[in-house]
This record gives sequence, C-alpha cells and structure tokens, in this order.
Amino acid sequence: MLQFVSALDSATNRTRIGERLEALPGDLDLVVLPEGAMHDFGEPGHDLSAVAEALDGPFVTMLATHARRLGATIVAGMFESTDTLPFNTLVVIGPDGSRRDTYRKVHLYDSFGYRESDRLAPGDVTPVVIDVAGMCVGLMTCYDLRFPELARALVDDGADVLLVPAAWVAGQHKLHHWQTLLAARAIENTVFVVAPAQGGDRYTGHSLALDPMGLVLGEAGADDETIVVEIDRHEIEAVREVNPSLSNRRMPT
Repeated sequence: MLQFVSALDSATNRTRIGERLEALPGDLDLVVLPEGAMHDFGEPGHDLSAVAEALDGPFVTMLATHARRLGATIVAGMFESTDTLPFNTLVVIGPDGSRRDTYRKVHLYDSFGYRESDRLAPGDVTPVVIDVAGMCVGLMTCYDLRFPELARALVDDGADVLLVPAAWVAGQHKLHHWQTLLAARAIENTVFVVAPAQGGDRYTGHSLALDPMGLVLGEAGADDETIVVEIDRHEIEAVREVNPSLSNRRMPT
C-alpha cells in the first residue's frame, strides 16, 4: 500500500508516484495506490472533467511501465474521461503491463456536506473481482465502505481480499468510522481488507490492512508511507473453521 497525497497537477503526481514505485522491492504481487492518485479532488468547484484521462492516457501508461518492471499487479484511483461526467475509477494493470480490469465507483460521496455526484458519474452496480497471484481480490472505493451489501456481494463472488482505496475526508469522528468500518468488513466477511488512503491535511490517512479476524497487519500515520504486508489464504480457512458465519447465514429467498 502506497499512502500518497495527490496534488492538483497530474504530471506532478505521475512523477511522484513513479519515484515511489521505483523505490519498491521487486518481489511484490500487488501494489495499491489510493483513490484519486492521478489527481486530487480539489475544492467542490474544481472541474474534474477537464483533468480526467482515458484508460490509455499518460497515467495508465506510467502505471503499465512500472507494473512490467516490478512484475506486479498495480491498482490505482483515477478520473476516467467520458462524453459527460467522468467516472471515479480504479484501474487494474497486470504484471505484463496490460489493463486487466476497471472498477467504477458505485456509491458517490453525497454525504457530510459533499456532493461527489455533481462532478462524477456512478458506475454500474456490478461486483468486480480480480485474480492476483491466485487470490481473488474484490474492488471497492472509499464511500463504498459504508455499504456492507457491496462487500458481501464481492465475497459471494469469491473475494478473499477486499481492496478499498480511499480519499477519506477528514473530520469529526471520521478516522473512527474509517477504522471501525474496515474492521467490520473484515470480521463479518472473514476476509482480508487492504485499504490504501490519501493522507495530509484534507484526508484521514491511516492506510490499513486487516486479517480475517479484524486484527491490524499494518497501518500508516498521516503522511506519505509505504506499508508492506503478506497475506495467506490459509488464514481465511482457519478463521472460517472457528467462525463459520458465512455458512451459517439464513436469508430470505
């Protein structure tokens, strides 16, 4: 997880992200950057349509170069251009540099006084699960965390890991909500949760990785930081022997 504070200049962000990726070891399976890594959200009036990029634009091209060099999957947040409002997109670049998938944020942050839907379009309500080194990774973005039904849909589609890149806006109780909800998604679904966040003054930071019991594997502070964790699917199986809550579900049909 690369905790990163993005700027309002996309070229600057590409340079800084490239430097961070250059510094990584070469034995990683997955590298994840926060929501909005390509370009910061800015103030409410900032025109994201003007800075949004295509999926073959300079941001994705830069990620592809580093994914090939590292031999790792890279997931990062960007604003994807369309004919109307852009999408808030997670792009997935495979170890060979090819674009493997995208997840377009479903739940836009129209809450706590913000109106993300004024500047961005929601994606289709379709769970996206990708394969990374033999593990199934389900994709969510930031505000999606407050909707447990999306996490459960990803787990029902086979996710061993919930990936939650975020730019979690700072404010009263917000860090508590972030940490608590991430732990809840891990515990109730008995899966790993990996959540790289933007830090700095506007966002909470505290990128977090949790095991299927909700225990912390790694956590950042407020500033730029790299967190490396190792996860093993056998831990999920062990936890589910003790806590078989998924198989004990009784739901209306």
